[in-house]
Amino acid sequence: MQKIKLWDLPTRVFHWLLTLAIVLLFVTGIEGGNLIDAHGKLGIFVAGLLAFRLVWGVIGSTYVRFLQFFPTPSSTLAYLQGKWHGYGHNPLGACSVFTLLLLILIQTVSGLISNDEISFYGPLYKLVDHDVSLWWTGFHKQLAYYGLAVLVGLHVAAMLFYKLVKKKDLFTPMLTGKKEVPPEDADKGYKGGGLLSLVVALLFAVLVMWGASGAWMPAPPPPAATETPSW
Repeated sequence: MQKIKLWDLPTRVFHWLLTLAIVLLFVTGIEGGNLIDAHGKLGIFVAGLLAFRLVWGVIGSTYVRFLQFFPTPSSTLAYLQGKWHGYGHNPLGACSVFTLLLLILIQTVSGLISNDEISFYGPLYKLVDHDVSLWWTGFHKQLAYYGLAVLVGLHVAAMLFYKLVKKKDLFTPMLTGKKEVPPEDADKGYKGGGLLSLVVALLFAVLVMWGASGAWMPAPPPPAATETPSW
C-alpha cells in the first residue's frame, strides 16, 4: 500500500476548529447568561470559518474543491450500486457536507440578527425589524436542536459505521492528511491549494468576520442633552 496526501493542512485545521466551535456554541447557547456574549463572538468566528471554506472550496487543493465532489445523480446512483471508486468525499458524504455547511450558514446568519430581549443583541440586529429579529431568534433555537444537532449526530454515526462495519477509517486521514491506497493510485494525491490561495481565503475570512461583527455600522447617537433647572 502507498500513502497519498488526501486532506491539506488548512482543510484539517478548518475542520477541527469548526468542530470545536460548534461544541462550544451548543454549550454557551444552552447555558446562556454570562456566556451569551461568548456565544455571539463564536458565531462571528464561525462566519469567518465558513467564508474561508467557501473560497477554499474553489481555489483549494483537489479533494476540497466543491466541483470535485459535488454529488450528481449518476455518481450517487453509482455509489449506491457499489460502482463508485474515488477519493475524498463520496457522493453521500458530499450530500452531508453540503447540507451541514448550509445549516451552519443559516444558523450563523440568524444568530447575527437575533436578540433575547434582555441583554443580547446580535451584531447585525439593527439591519432588520425587531419582530423579524424575534422570529429568526426562535428559528435559530429550533434549528440548533432539531436540525444541526441531528445532522451532526448522523455525521458522527456515519463515521463510526464506516470504521466499525465497512472497516474504512475516515478519522485518521483528517488528522494526518494521508490515506493508504493501492500502489496503482500512488499518483492520486491532491494538487493545488498553494500559499497564494491560502492568503486569499484567509483575507476573505477576516473581511467577513469584520462585516459580521457590525464594526462598520454607525455608532448610535449620544443621548440627548437635558437642561438642568437653574434653581
